[in-house]
Amino acid sequence: MAVSTSFAGAKLEALLSLSSSAAATTSSRASTGSSLVGSVRPIRTRRLQIQRGVRCEVAASSDASAAVVQSVASNVSALEQLKTSASDRYTKERSSIVVIGLSIHTTPVEVREKLAIPEAEWPRAIGELCGLNHIEEAAVLSTCNRMEIYVVALSQHRGVKEVTEWMSKTSGVPVSELCQHRFLLYNNDATQHLFEVSAGLDSLVLGEGQILAQVKQVVKVGQGVVGFGRNISGLFKHAITVGKRVRTETNIAAGAVSVSSAAVELALMKLPASSHATARMLVIGAGKMGKLVIKHLVAKGCTKMVVVNRTEERVASIREELHGIEIIYKPLTDMLTCAAEADVVFTSTASETPLFFQDNVKDLPAVGLDTGGLRLFVDISVPRNVSSCVADVDGARLYNVDDLKEVVAANKEDRLRKAMEAQEIITEESKQFEAWRDSLETVPTIKKLRAYAERIRAAELDKCLSKMGDDISKKTRRAVDDLSRGIVNKLLHGPMQHLRCDGSDSRTLSETLENMHALNRMFSLETEISVLEQKIRAKVEQTQK
Repeated sequence: MAVSTSFAGAKLEALLSLSSSAAATTSSRASTGSSLVGSVRPIRTRRLQIQRGVRCEVAASSDASAAVVQSVASNVSALEQLKTSASDRYTKERSSIVVIGLSIHTTPVEVREKLAIPEAEWPRAIGELCGLNHIEEAAVLSTCNRMEIYVVALSQHRGVKEVTEWMSKTSGVPVSELCQHRFLLYNNDATQHLFEVSAGLDSLVLGEGQILAQVKQVVKVGQGVVGFGRNISGLFKHAITVGKRVRTETNIAAGAVSVSSAAVELALMKLPASSHATARMLVIGAGKMGKLVIKHLVAKGCTKMVVVNRTEERVASIREELHGIEIIYKPLTDMLTCAAEADVVFTSTASETPLFFQDNVKDLPAVGLDTGGLRLFVDISVPRNVSSCVADVDGARLYNVDDLKEVVAANKEDRLRKAMEAQEIITEESKQFEAWRDSLETVPTIKKLRAYAERIRAAELDKCLSKMGDDISKKTRRAVDDLSRGIVNKLLHGPMQHLRCDGSDSRTLSETLENMHALNRMFSLETEISVLEQKIRAKVEQTQK
């Protein structure tokens, strides 16, 4: 959604024409504390309400401003009105971290699979998101259980509107349908959510480790990608630290299972106990998920299985790792033949289209009564590998990731107890991250103050040298220049020290921010508006390329 050059230019002009009094106005970072309606997890106490519509309007100007605009409306041009609107829009809100998400807790798999973005496409998605008018930074976390987009937005409402429309455009899912399922979290709530995700608290299977690896992958893929900026990168890196700390300091990972192990448990729940050792197992896909399925089957006593994969290399590697287990490799071309000889079929490939349809399955031979007389399809892929119409075939039963809830519903009290232990760590780490982010606010002031002092130094140096005449030596010029720099640096040393803070001490941070605001007022540094000028200027330059 590209902004027109004239409109973006008008926004820039409006920002450039703001008075210094507006620059002194500061506001705390927006924070929303509502809770998600119909929360599916008791441990989430601060989820925001699911949005039922796309709100794209911000609060109107104050009554006084409106009166002024109204009184001079006949004498100002449309452009001048646009300038006023733009100045209000970009100075009343500060950049916010926002997550627009759809997860297994709020969204059925048939919707999630349309929104899924392959890992190879994450950099492209980040670029497109940061090309939106109100988005500065972005990251994509797309797994079988969730599709979440994290952004730093210049405006919360407009940013959410633009990202939602982008999601609709790329997935084909109508905006109205997305709004029925999505959840929105802002700033500290967004931070805490990602930390819970990384710790495994938001997973269908509490404490599962694969999600931490997926969060790590977001950082790995994002390195060097324009748009995976300082705030989002710092957020995800901190989330990795939180995930590791929770698993180290609590017993949340003790006995934890993954989606793959839950899939195996589900299959065994549906098979007669007497057939567990003899049921014919077929695993389609030998990637990370498929490998875990194989390992969990072995852990449950399975000693023979067939694995269908595009190439034999991965299957051979798994075979070498699992000594004494008969793992038979078959190419994808033999998939239907292998399915005809299997009692249980696990699918976990990256295919974007189904591998099994109703016509494929209805012609398969019936399975024996000793295994229940039903062929089980356990599909843990998103997008799904098995079409939903397969569920209508007599003699077949289909399960997908959403059906794993039946497995993890057990031991609910134990899950909640472990989650409470981890929640204390997450709350502590969330405060540390927010303090770190707050400490970044002083960076523009430091740069502005040094630039302000340098302008004065250079101007006074020129005056001094002009009075000394043209016949002074280079050595004298250098000595005078060094003297002026030394004086400025010594004068700035104290203020600079009081503007630097690592965010680890809340008292020090509070004092640092007070110092920043004081310096902004004393020297008319216009820090906040100047930063916004730079952001909008960058957007204008981007759209002109």
